[in-house]
Amino acid sequence: MVRRIYTDTSVIGGCLDEEFRVHSRRLLDGFVRGDFTLVLSELTLRELEPAPLAVRDVLAGIPEGHIEAVRLTPKADELARCYLAEKILPANMLADAQHIAIASIANVDVLVSWNFRHVVNLSRIHAYHGVNARLGYPLLEIRSPREVLADE
Repeated sequence: MVRRIYTDTSVIGGCLDEEFRVHSRRLLDGFVRGDFTLVLSELTLRELEPAPLAVRDVLAGIPEGHIEAVRLTPKADELARCYLAEKILPANMLADAQHIAIASIANVDVLVSWNFRHVVNLSRIHAYHGVNARLGYPLLEIRSPREVLADE
């Protein structure tokens, strides 16, 4: 079974960032080969619109058959706002909450991000899990790209 990996904007931009390039690129290469399915949200695509062309072009080489598109549904937006109401994230971090909510509702295998402050953060992950469990959504595995690559 091919793992479905929700990838936020930080990972795509990380392909051109010296600190994150190696692991971001290896993960994206895995999407190109079909080792993993890239779960890509309309939110991520919207966040990429103002990015430099080189960042937007990172996705160009991934075959359409290796990408699963997911949307920011009203249910996902409501779940994201629950995260904010619970003060897991500051009120101005709605987009980060929406990434978590979209991935939770899509029941992906893992969400990957380089955002260690708001996303890949153990205390926040436990809080997301608490809200998800209380509302009947699955627990969401949240990791950095480095953690999901088999040989690391």
